[in-house]
Amino acid sequence: MDTNEQKKLYSETDIRTMRIAEKARLPGKNRVEEIKNYARLSGIKRIGIAHCILFKKEAAKLREALKDEFEVFSIDCYNGRIPSSELLSTDAKGISCNPAGQAKFLSENNTELNISFGLCMGHDIVFNQKSKAPVTTLIVKDRQYKHNPYEAFKETDNNQG
Repeated sequence: MDTNEQKKLYSETDIRTMRIAEKARLPGKNRVEEIKNYARLSGIKRIGIAHCILFKKEAAKLREALKDEFEVFSIDCYNGRIPSSELLSTDAKGISCNPAGQAKFLSENNTELNISFGLCMGHDIVFNQKSKAPVTTLIVKDRQYKHNPYEAFKETDNNQG
């Protein structure tokens, strides 16, 4: 595929997002600072955080880091408290995560950018699909590598030596 064909893959909105992201890049800074800079440059005022219940403290810290400049709406995955057996039609026990409910809550609060924060594999997919606002991921859930899946690649490199 040539360059012109590649460029046709992108809408004007896509190009605008990528231009702002390019300007928002902060070498030597962390991702939270880049998210704030991106939001600032985009004129975003309302940010949503969809987080796993296990990251409640960390999501509160993120909210604190954002609230000085933005209106922040945060929702954990157990919102709605749906029994797993009812939602999934299985004999599963406990409360099910509710990524569609998280997306709905953030949409009802008119968020302009949402942050996926430690959602389970699959639940993050549903959240991203249901979110009306664009989504960026800050933390992914990785039970083996303490939420840093990059470690799996480093381990593979060490075993090949």
